[in-house]
Amino acid sequence: MDCDTLKIPSSPEQIGVLETYIKQLTEKHRISEELYPNILISLTEAVNNAILHGNNSNKSKYVDICFNKQQNQLIFKVSDEGMGFNPNHIPDPTKPENLECCGGRGVFLMKELSDNINFQDKGRTVEICFNIN
Repeated sequence: MDCDTLKIPSSPEQIGVLETYIKQLTEKHRISEELYPNILISLTEAVNNAILHGNNSNKSKYVDICFNKQQNQLIFKVSDEGMGFNPNHIPDPTKPENLECCGGRGVFLMKELSDNINFQDKGRTVEICFNIN
């Protein structure tokens, strides 16, 4: 798959670079302004998860972001160099017993703001899809 890519070191300070990258993609591909906040929030969550949980904030490891525009979809893949995880074991942050603990909010937001997400490579890659007209 031919894609626009961004590779950043695992440091939270790199989120500004991600924002610039997303803004450039939305301008280049004429992505609607209504979709921009959903993309920005979803990718920020995915990259933060990759930095903090996947790569354990190890600045010698990288997060790769790949973007591909197909006919009716925008597809983003965010990959880290970590050990992976089982996405089925993420606690539901909307359950009363999990409201003040346990994580899972980032994945929940990605699911709510995108049209589809799926995990690949043993959880080291998340693919986030947005439908376009």
